[in-house]
Amino acid sequence: MAEEIKSTNITWHHADITQDNREKMNGHKAAVLWFTGLSGSGKSTLAQAVENALFDRGCRTYVLDGDNIRHGLNKNLGFSPEDRSENIRRIGEVAHLFNDAGVMALTAFISPYRQDRDDARKISGDSFIEIYAKCALDICEERDPKGLYKKARAGEIPEFTGISAPYEEPENAELVVDTGVSSLDDCVIQVLDYLKERGIIP
Repeated sequence: MAEEIKSTNITWHHADITQDNREKMNGHKAAVLWFTGLSGSGKSTLAQAVENALFDRGCRTYVLDGDNIRHGLNKNLGFSPEDRSENIRRIGEVAHLFNDAGVMALTAFISPYRQDRDDARKISGDSFIEIYAKCALDICEERDPKGLYKKARAGEIPEFTGISAPYEEPENAELVVDTGVSSLDDCVIQVLDYLKERGIIP
């Protein structure tokens, strides 16, 4: 079913200052670092640690965290497949705006569906970097930092990814980081090394 377009008679405004101008001033490329993985996989922790390392290098960064976004921009969305898709669509658009501003946007979202992640990739094009925080379900459940798995197992949380809702693993992620085995420092180094190889940071 085609999406209904409600905004009409609008024209995209092209700014005088471009993303390229901003990247030159910043001394690094803009990018969307899309961290995906199960709850408890460490994607938010890794995104924050990578941001700290980039910030220390003088990079312009911002972390878009799943829970934080649902406190404001997406507070009207639940966890049905349709709401999850809309959640990711909005984040993809916001990350793209950060990208246009010359900022490295780091997004930490479960984003369980491949199609939604692929749609987010289309928005930012070559600037989109999918980073899979790979961690076995039993390890995530053992960590359970927010007590969500325990509630999901008890039937208190419906549509919980990995328990009563699916997670579709990335098939062609730019980077797979084994957060279930590797230390946080090692994971950060893997991400930074990849960004260097891509020429995004010097």
